[in-house]
Amino acid sequence: MAEENSDRPERESRPSPIDVHVGSRVRLRRTLLGMSQERLGDALGLTFQQVQKYERGVNRVGASRLFDISRVLDVPISYFFDDMPEGLQDTPISGPRGRMYGFAEAQEPFSAGVDDQLTKRETLELVRAYYRITDPAMRKRMFDLMKSLATPESALDKG
Repeated sequence: MAEENSDRPERESRPSPIDVHVGSRVRLRRTLLGMSQERLGDALGLTFQQVQKYERGVNRVGASRLFDISRVLDVPISYFFDDMPEGLQDTPISGPRGRMYGFAEAQEPFSAGVDDQLTKRETLELVRAYYRITDPAMRKRMFDLMKSLATPESALDKG
């Protein structure tokens, strides 16, 4: 029996960078919503330890589970792949027949120039506070005020 499996490559002991990224996006969204791992687990029929393993990338999230998570967290599935670190899209595709590269033409990653500002505590607190404003007109005024105080994106592109 051991000889049958000898031609199969052993699974790496460390998590895939893509699994880690997807898990970090699950954690980010859950945190933005102020949801505990236990509450997310309950909604999915999982323990908080299983959610924790998904968030660390230790356990890979299957397609149907990712679909369920996207519904509970109220985001499209693509959300979990947004802001991929530069170079991660260039990693080989893994599969049972070894590693190969995709056939698509190389493109600039969607996340080019994006840093980890979305994961900073200050950002999370700001977003939570914003969504606690119950009056839609007041929330819109706050949004407009913040946009007016920010440096225009075109100025950032030139610098």
